[in-house]
Amino acid sequence: MCTVCGCGSGETRIGALGGGRPAGGVHPRPGATLAWRPLGEPAAAPATQPPAPPPAPDVTHGHHHLDFGSGPAHAHAPGLSQAQMLRIERDILGKNDARATENRAWLAARGIFALNLVSSPGSGKTSLLVRTLQLLGGRVPAAVIEGDQQTEFDAERIRATGVPALQINTGKGCHLDADMVARALPRMELVEDSLLLIENVGNLVCPAAFDLGEAHKVAILSVTEGEDKPLKYPDMFAAADLMLLNKVDLLPYLAFDAGRAIDFALRVNPRLRVLRTSATTGEGLDEWIAWIEAGLAAARARRAAGVRA
Repeated sequence: MCTVCGCGSGETRIGALGGGRPAGGVHPRPGATLAWRPLGEPAAAPATQPPAPPPAPDVTHGHHHLDFGSGPAHAHAPGLSQAQMLRIERDILGKNDARATENRAWLAARGIFALNLVSSPGSGKTSLLVRTLQLLGGRVPAAVIEGDQQTEFDAERIRATGVPALQINTGKGCHLDADMVARALPRMELVEDSLLLIENVGNLVCPAAFDLGEAHKVAILSVTEGEDKPLKYPDMFAAADLMLLNKVDLLPYLAFDAGRAIDFALRVNPRLRVLRTSATTGEGLDEWIAWIEAGLAAARARRAAGVRA
C-alpha cells in the first residue's frame, strides 16, 4: 500500500490550465509541465545495503489461501516488520492529513464545495463529469483538477465544456495527495462560492487513505465491474459518503446484480448514500445535481457564518 511503499513521493507534474498560462509563481512555456519534489523531501540518497528482513509472519490460512493483510498494518512489505510499517504509515498520513486540514480551511474560507471522485479505471468518471458540467450549464462556477499518471486527455475533455481544468500527472504515483492539491489550488484562480471537482487517479485502493481536503469522497462503481467490488475493496467504500452506481443503461445487457452491489456497499458502509446514474441516458443525474447544489448551498452558508472547516 502507498503508505508503506511511498509511491506518492515520486515525480509529479502539474500542467497549465486550459486557455492560458497557470496562475501564480512560475510560468512554463506552453505545453510544458512542472516537475517537483514534495516540500521537505531530500534528494534521493545513494542506494545502501538493505537490512536483513525479519522473519516472515505466518500468513497461511489453509492450502489455498495466503493472507498478507491480517497483521496490525493490514499490509505486507518485504524487509519491514509490522511495527515499522505502522510507523511509516503514521508519518506519511500524518503529514498528508495536516496538509489536507489546511486545504479544507482554505476552501471553506472561500465557500468552495470540493468533491473527490474516486473509482477504478474505466468506471466512466470523466464522462460523468462532462455531463455534469453540461447540465450545470454555467449556473454554478466550476473548476476541475484531473489526476492521471500520464497525459492530459481527460483535462482536455473537461476544457472542451468551457470549464477550466488543471492536470496533475503523478508519474508512478497511483493517487493524488493533499500536497499536490495544495500546490494546484493557487494556480486555478478559483472564485468564491464555487464547485471544485477532483477526479482522482483510477484506483480503488490507495486514494482511500489520502484526504485531500475535500468535503466528500464520491465512489463511482460501474455496472461493467463486479458487484462484489465493495467487499473486495472495502476501504474505498467505507471512506465515501456517496456512491454512484454508474452506466446503469447497460444493465439489460449484463449479468450484474445491482441490488446485490448496493447491499454489499451498505454492508461496508451503512451511512453510504447510493444513486444510480448514466451519463448516456441521464438517469439519476437530476438527483446527482440536486445533491451537488445542496452541498454548494451548505458551503456558502458555512462561509457566511464564518465557519472555516
